[in-house]
Amino acid sequence: MGFATKAIHAGQDPDPTTGAIITPIYQTSTFVQERLGQHKGFEYARTHNPTRLALERNLAALEHGRFAYCFASGMSAITAILMMLKEEEHCIVSDNTYGGTFRLFDKVLKPLGLRFSYVNTCNIDEIRSAVCPQTKMLFIETPTNPIMLLTDIAAAAELCKDYGLKLVVDNTFMSPYFQQPLKLGADIVVHSTTKFLNGHSDSVGGAVILNDEADAEHISFLQNSVGAILSPFDSWLVLRGIKTLAVRMRQHEENGRAVANFLVEHPKVKKVFYPGLEIHPQYELAKRQMSGFGSMISFDVGSYEKAAQFLNSVQLCSLAESLGGVESLVCHPASMTHASVPTEERKRLGITDGLVRISVGIEDVEDIIADLSQALDRLS
Repeated sequence: MGFATKAIHAGQDPDPTTGAIITPIYQTSTFVQERLGQHKGFEYARTHNPTRLALERNLAALEHGRFAYCFASGMSAITAILMMLKEEEHCIVSDNTYGGTFRLFDKVLKPLGLRFSYVNTCNIDEIRSAVCPQTKMLFIETPTNPIMLLTDIAAAAELCKDYGLKLVVDNTFMSPYFQQPLKLGADIVVHSTTKFLNGHSDSVGGAVILNDEADAEHISFLQNSVGAILSPFDSWLVLRGIKTLAVRMRQHEENGRAVANFLVEHPKVKKVFYPGLEIHPQYELAKRQMSGFGSMISFDVGSYEKAAQFLNSVQLCSLAESLGGVESLVCHPASMTHASVPTEERKRLGITDGLVRISVGIEDVEDIIADLSQALDRLS
């Protein structure tokens, strides 16, 4: 079964009561039991909900996983994964990770006794050098947010097997349409469903997909015990969004390539970060482990003042956090998505005050480029 077919049908049988082709929103807190100890698979909505279950089965199919669990946000999904670790256990993390992930690890989980090392996971030798007896997990973003660096997932998976580590991949930027980490050897995939999976900027959620039954039982236990579940309505919204994921991602990438090529040629742009450009240092790896390059681009205009002038001048593109919606969104990572990362660390990673990130939408690409052009032309 092809990807687009699975996106539309997997986990979504017609409603047996009415024949409705769309999975209903089961907006209920509890389920009546036929008699003591006998029910229809659903007892309480925090534990199970038919709408959420349909989405979880759909996501498992798209990521080639056996199990999937949906959460109230991407951050709650990541929290559940890290709660698999015990006090004093160690996790290696991509140093150029999302600011919210860094904040969770450094400000919430580190004080509780977990240990973290941030390394350039593009370099497998750096990962290996960071492994210690307490290391239990490698958590990577690929491409990274916002510098768009790649980690070789298959190579990282081999290293993790050698040392008995769990490999977790945040696949939010690519979606399962362009990248499927479990097929490359990863143990766990995490998504912010808020982004490309939902695709319409009207829902917040997260998902964990995996194959190991024992790990799945652990995540399921945490999902129920902590209770940070995705609501029935949000589950329905994401299911609705995924039905068009294949066609949206194709248009996102077509527009993304055009915008990246435009930015590379513009005299006001100092540097462009996009794995679909041949000048990207990991272009060959991108072609090997991804089926497309996506629509996330970062570019440097030279200073905070110029970035602010540009961001205040766009008209079609919207200045906002988040990404992956049908509309084009621009943001300033240093003061928005990565404000929680210390200044010196941002500079070391290349998250300069002049860096702008754009999530290229699916509008007519000529209109996107025209808007970027007029905003860039205003820069002194």
